[in-house]
Amino acid sequence: MPKRSSSSSPKAVKPANKPSQLRIIGGQWRGRKLAIADVDGLRPTGDRIRETLFNWLQGNIVERYCLDLFAGSGALGLECLSRGAAKVFLLEKHPVAVTQLRQHCERLDASNGEVVKCDALEWIEKASKEAGKNISPIDIAFIDPPFAANLWTAVIDSLESSGILSPTAIIYIESPKEQVITTPPHWELTKEKRTGQVCYRLFQRHQINLPQS
Repeated sequence: MPKRSSSSSPKAVKPANKPSQLRIIGGQWRGRKLAIADVDGLRPTGDRIRETLFNWLQGNIVERYCLDLFAGSGALGLECLSRGAAKVFLLEKHPVAVTQLRQHCERLDASNGEVVKCDALEWIEKASKEAGKNISPIDIAFIDPPFAANLWTAVIDSLESSGILSPTAIIYIESPKEQVITTPPHWELTKEKRTGQVCYRLFQRHQINLPQS
C-alpha cells in the first residue's frame, strides 16, 4: 500500500510574470505560439522545465497514450501531441481553460487530443471501471496539480489502484521543492531536478510480480 505524505499543505508557487503565450518547443508544431487562458492560479510549466522534461522523455512519446491530469494551459499535453503521441487526454475543470484548450486542438488539427472538462480524481474513478475495455493503458501520466490543492498523494494512490496505467508507465510529477512525494515501491525514481522553487521528477513504473499460490 502506498505511504502517505506527512508534509503540510504547500504554499502556491507562482511565476513572477505569468506568460500570455505558450510556445511549443518540439515536434511538428515547434515554435507555434498559443494564447494562455486568463485564469487565476493557472501555472504553465515553464520552457526551461519542459525542455528538460521532454529531453528525458525523448523516444518514449511516439504512438504512446498520455494523460495530462491537470492540463491548464496545455503545456504538457500539447507538447506530447506535437511529438507524435497516439492519444492525449487533457483533463481540466475550469470552463475558460477548457474552451481555450479545445480551440488549440481545433486550430492544430489535433484530433487525437481529447479535452475533458472534469475533476481529475473523478475521471480516474470513472476510467478505472473501463480499464481494459474502452480505454487503452496509459503510457505516460503527468501530475502537475495546483500547488495549493495538495493533491499529489490522492492522485498517486488513485492512479496506482485504478488499473489504467500500463505495467511500465512513466509518471511525471511537478511540485514545490519542499513537498514530500511518496510513491508506490515499484515506481522507480529515474530523474529529478530543481529549478527555483519547483522540483520535478520522473518515475518508471515496474511490473509487480505477485507471489504464486
